[in-house]
Amino acid sequence: MVFVGIDVAKDKHDCFIISSEGEVRADVFTIQNSKEGFEYLLQTINTCTGIDGGKIKVGLEATGHYSYNLLGFLLDNGLPTYVINPLHTNLYRKSLSLRKTKTDKVDARTIASMLMSDVDLKPYTNIAYHNSELKSLTRYKFDKVSERAKLKTSVSRLINILFPELENLFPTLHTASAYALLYEFPSAKQIADVHLTRLTNLLHTASKGRYDRDKAIQIREAARNSIGTYMPAKALELKHTIKLIKEFDAEINEIEHEIKALMDKINSPITTIPGIGMNMAAMIIAEIGDFNNFDSPDKILAFAGLSPSTYQSGQLNNCYAHMEKRGSRYLRYALFNATKFVCNWNPVFADYLAKKRSEGKHYNVAISHAAKKLVRLIFALQISGQPYISKT
Repeated sequence: MVFVGIDVAKDKHDCFIISSEGEVRADVFTIQNSKEGFEYLLQTINTCTGIDGGKIKVGLEATGHYSYNLLGFLLDNGLPTYVINPLHTNLYRKSLSLRKTKTDKVDARTIASMLMSDVDLKPYTNIAYHNSELKSLTRYKFDKVSERAKLKTSVSRLINILFPELENLFPTLHTASAYALLYEFPSAKQIADVHLTRLTNLLHTASKGRYDRDKAIQIREAARNSIGTYMPAKALELKHTIKLIKEFDAEINEIEHEIKALMDKINSPITTIPGIGMNMAAMIIAEIGDFNNFDSPDKILAFAGLSPSTYQSGQLNNCYAHMEKRGSRYLRYALFNATKFVCNWNPVFADYLAKKRSEGKHYNVAISHAAKKLVRLIFALQISGQPYISKT
């Protein structure tokens, strides 16, 4: 067996090759992040393997986009590749020496040593690699939604200055009708001065007939009696913020369209669970990747950081076990939110959540228990390929 440790960086990668007998086949050497560098690495690996055709294990850290191209090259050439969590590598390196040593060359040797020690590592599969497109889309959407939420907070802040009474005239400020009104007239003073017919037509069109002349009169009267301050700079900021939100809406819809196209190809059975929509299912599948890499649902819980931490020393034994909150924060977010909807739509989960709440557990703690139950269900469905069948 030949083990190849690769420390990935932006412009270059440090590599180290050693055999299972401890013979250094190639001391640390550097390749450029280029086609020539990749070809040289492949040639060196083939040379070190020799005519005996020994088995190969290649390991590298999960360094995001820096390792993506190299990972694809290794998989395309049929090399069993292991993507290792940097936290795992860091802890392993510290266990080897009391000295504080952290260099690229040391990391390359450490990764090779981890492969030799046969720690609980799973090879990276083509399923996970090609699933990375779905992960990119779901994370991109997550970031877009977060940015849009910040803009909506800004809208609420600006309206509180320009026209605070408007908040009580709509079910929520973040509707098409309210945005159309504020984009055209972004202050109480401007609304108070507008002709009633124009205001009525604007509201009627934006609300698709829901709001009529009476609503226009109500809004204009509120504007004329508003305590809002007319600030042209704030009014311009509100107008631009609403424009940005509309652009984000269009972009998010486009992203969701691409996600749906990929999910239709995957055809995952977890979408049959009541309460799990297409977007949450996509994020869960994207973050977990290849389910065959996990021996049990508990491994997925640990990967998501949902498993409780363990601490025992002397007489002290987990007096209060906190959630680890390591691993993928995106997966943790998706599982928590999916669980909330599943508990609303699935009687089995609703009863389980009520049971945990009756035991005196806080709502978030009860949801975390239900999330663990949901992970076990998702794992079973994904491995079996069978759709969810309600027991009620």
